[in-house]
Amino acid sequence: MFDFEKLDVYQEIRDLNRKVLSFLNGSGQLPAHLSESFKTASLNILLNLAEGTGRMTRAEKKAYYTDARGNVFNCVAMLQTLIDLNLIDYLLYEDFYQGYERVSKMLLGMIRSADTQSE
Repeated sequence: MFDFEKLDVYQEIRDLNRKVLSFLNGSGQLPAHLSESFKTASLNILLNLAEGTGRMTRAEKKAYYTDARGNVFNCVAMLQTLIDLNLIDYLLYEDFYQGYERVSKMLLGMIRSADTQSE
């Protein structure tokens, strides 16, 4: 098992991605450019977390965790765009939003932790 697989935040992101990607893949009404941008941002959260976990220095880890958190913000902006355009049900929007909020807080803890760890 890889180190990143042991992280609660990784499992949280996997679960959220499963739901988000199922929604995006199953919704034929979304414009392709919005769907693809959302998929990319959501997957990049997971990928940056995994890559950051494998980095050796605090600065590298922090940079990848920060990038992952930036992609969380992108996903929330995409969600807000979808709700503004009436392309997502409000309950599903809330579920996704709360998931991204949890992930953001967890990543922020990892970023702050990277600041306090010794090399």
